[in-house]
Amino acid sequence: MQVFVRDNNVDQALRILKKKMQREGVFREMKRRKAYEKPSERKTREKAEAIRRARKAARKQAQRDGLIPAPKPRELTRGGVGRGRVGGMQGQGRA
Repeated sequence: MQVFVRDNNVDQALRILKKKMQREGVFREMKRRKAYEKPSERKTREKAEAIRRARKAARKQAQRDGLIPAPKPRELTRGGVGRGRVGGMQGQGRA
């Protein structure tokens, strides 16, 4: 995996690297390998993942066929628009 740093902007390059790693599933893989996974647990997880993929594919196909409506497009979350917290420390128990 390769990320170029442009104009000495390391922060932007780091963001791009994290996004690429997220897309590739590197973080998920690291979390999975943190502890030993028994073969029976592995089979259960892989079966659940296969079911999830099949359901997603069936849902997409049904949307393409017009059987179910397509999801509404989400609003942009940048600039405080869309979902997210209004205050900074909500739910932290601080006054």
